[in-house]
Amino acid sequence: MKLVLASNNAGKLAELQVLFAPLGVELMRQSELGVGEAEEPFRTFVENALAKARHAAAATGLPAIADDAGLCVDAFGGLPGVDTAYYATQFGYDKGDANNVRALLEQMAGLDNRRAALVSTLVALRSADDPEPLIAVGRAAGEITREPIGSYGFGFDPVMFLPQFGKTFAQLPADEKNAHSHRGQAARAMLALMRERWL
Repeated sequence: MKLVLASNNAGKLAELQVLFAPLGVELMRQSELGVGEAEEPFRTFVENALAKARHAAAATGLPAIADDAGLCVDAFGGLPGVDTAYYATQFGYDKGDANNVRALLEQMAGLDNRRAALVSTLVALRSADDPEPLIAVGRAAGEITREPIGSYGFGFDPVMFLPQFGKTFAQLPADEKNAHSHRGQAARAMLALMRERWL
């Protein structure tokens, strides 16, 4: 089965391709099919993921899957949430992973409550008009470190410390990260839903 990934993020594509391999699903980035980014006007991961999946399915005529993910920081009432990718721009920095990490550490400098979670919401549609989207959520809870640690992964991986491992996501090899990450959890739940309802 061919499935359009409603994202142009190479990191997401690489992670999800590995996770979806057992189903024999071929993931294709929407940009490979000439599809541009969808609008993401909503304040929740599930609404934005649904909008992205609908956009990709409508443009290609293929089943689509979209991920909306972000960092939810306890001390900030769950923010940056859906604004995670653009977090640094609120503080005068250019968009990008390194600047996001820098801005977060600056904003949390005086805070003792370091609790946070990386959250991933996957939405899959058989078509743009599918009335029953498949929705799967994964959540990896931990604490924000005071400086980046590790060289693997992307995004906030270098500052997301997982107490059960005593390491950040950026210190875990890809297979171990995928087994425990928010996206890994969501992908496994999505695989189960696809097996049950689509295959």
